[in-house]
Amino acid sequence: MANTNFPTGITLHKKSKTLELIYDDVSYNLSAEYLRVYSPSAEVRGHGTGQEVLQTNKEQVGINQIEPTGNYALKIYFDDGHDSGLFTWDYLYDLATHQDIHWQDYLDRLEKAGYQRQG
Repeated sequence: MANTNFPTGITLHKKSKTLELIYDDVSYNLSAEYLRVYSPSAEVRGHGTGQEVLQTNKEQVGINQIEPTGNYALKIYFDDGHDSGLFTWDYLYDLATHQDIHWQDYLDRLEKAGYQRQG
């Protein structure tokens, strides 16, 4: 089955700490912080519903490198040593196209936890 959410372009911008994903003629820039706090890893998601771990102090995180994993995912190597989450093409597409909703949810969870972002 062909993946319909495969980006037509992927560019890592190390200086601005963003990952640019292009779908047809639409470009999305996802910050390293956004990708890090939404990593699909057990460290972030936990091992079941309700076990998610709120990620803090990720404002300055960057991305060292990215590499495709098979035909279904992208592995992102963050400069804080985190590299265990595999971002499927469908998940990346969701993060790109619903970025405002996900980011606001993250900010709301930080506020509820009493955390002040530094930047």
